[in-house]
Amino acid sequence: MMLSAVSRLAGALFMAGMLLNTNVPAQQRSKKADFPCPEKLTYNIEWRLVDAGTAVVQQTRDGRQGWNIDLNLQSAGLVSRLYRVFDSYKVTTGERFCGSSAVLDAQEGKKHILTRLTFEGSRKRVSYEEWDVTKGVTTRKELGAPPCTYEVIGALAALRMMPPEPGKAMTVPVTNGKKLVFAKIEAEARENVNVGGKNYSAVRYEAFLFDNVLYKRKGRLFIWMTDDLEHLPVQLQLHLGFPIGNITIQLDKEEKL
Repeated sequence: MMLSAVSRLAGALFMAGMLLNTNVPAQQRSKKADFPCPEKLTYNIEWRLVDAGTAVVQQTRDGRQGWNIDLNLQSAGLVSRLYRVFDSYKVTTGERFCGSSAVLDAQEGKKHILTRLTFEGSRKRVSYEEWDVTKGVTTRKELGAPPCTYEVIGALAALRMMPPEPGKAMTVPVTNGKKLVFAKIEAEARENVNVGGKNYSAVRYEAFLFDNVLYKRKGRLFIWMTDDLEHLPVQLQLHLGFPIGNITIQLDKEEKL
């Protein structure tokens, strides 16, 4: 289902079947600060003009020199009646968003799966553990990985720290625990984008994670980030083809913590 596709992106994306969009009031924005900084971003998701749910991403200091990133994803309305999604994804990273640990509690339809990633930079390994709560089955796996490897949310944060200029690209090591890839992120063009009735000067990026790169499914992921020191992700689009189609994720509210 559509919401499940988004949650997989989020950790397992931003940006993780689900989809949605609604007519939202003009964005409420606090004072600006250069990224990275503690913040809370609330997104609406649209699928075929249907309000499918919300995604809330909160980033805080972990008390040392790293970051805690929490993503909560919840379906709404018609989508919830068809396929309820309630996902909680918690990530701990280093100062520059290299992965330390990640835990996904995914409740989707009749499924309930707990997934844990543990990054061991000194050993250059990533450990993966998945527990199917409904079936009582546990799966474990271990991968070789560079000392600084990202999960998907951390990779988006890393992009915000060092975005390439239009016409340029960057490559980052990204894992979902089952597979590790060196994913290409390409800055395509500067353009204006309207989100929630507000116009943003932004740069459009494409992250190459689909078509048997990190995910088997055919698809494309586009990200619009503001062309300023915040590099704020104001819109994401997933083009997943039949039967899911396109998913649009738009920023509703930004709060500095």
